[in-house]
Amino acid sequence: MSGDVDHSGFADGDAPAEKVTDVSGTGIPVRGNDIDTDQIIPARFMKVVTFDGLGQFSFFDQRFDDADNEKDHPFNEKRYQGANVLVVNANFGCGSSREHAPQALMRWGIDAVVGESFAEIFAGNCLALGIPTVTASAAEIEALQDHVETTPDTTIDIDVESETITYGDTVVDAEVSEAQRKALVEGVWDTTALMGANEAAVAETARSLPYIPASDVPDEAGADGPADGAGDD
Repeated sequence: MSGDVDHSGFADGDAPAEKVTDVSGTGIPVRGNDIDTDQIIPARFMKVVTFDGLGQFSFFDQRFDDADNEKDHPFNEKRYQGANVLVVNANFGCGSSREHAPQALMRWGIDAVVGESFAEIFAGNCLALGIPTVTASAAEIEALQDHVETTPDTTIDIDVESETITYGDTVVDAEVSEAQRKALVEGVWDTTALMGANEAAVAETARSLPYIPASDVPDEAGADGPADGAGDD
């Protein structure tokens, strides 16, 4: 995956996941309000066991006609191939809550999405993959889209921590929701990794649940069976 993703601290065990403090790369503009998840990844491509390979089906029905001929769409344009910053408009990712939408975009190569606004569940699904969803005003987004269209090799720098978007000589005061910013910058956006880094707390919670037998809870060393003194009622 392209983009400048900060790994500092992860190797030292300071965070259970990568710290996403900034993303850099070229942009790809997809214009239009209320682009829903069915447009991002049509439902017929979701009949898969894993998310592998979904990237090629991103915006499929907007990119191809019924005879599989290419239509006019940014994802088909050579000048945007390799771009990793998606620039969109208002209410992007609305519709169904399918997590396949950000999964497909990530597998296409998208590391960050910049727009006017996002559907809440879509933004949450992006966060679960470490993909920032960054907002700015309609005028600022349109100016960025215009700039990318005329100068597609422009580098876009997204500072998640400072909440800015920089391209050329332009610096945009952007916004990242506080919960998302904190999770990305501190490296706690991956809930699976977070649970793995807190095995003792997870085990303690599991032992407190009346419907989980103590014998099914591994001890803190990872061995099968209860920890010392657990389940001896």
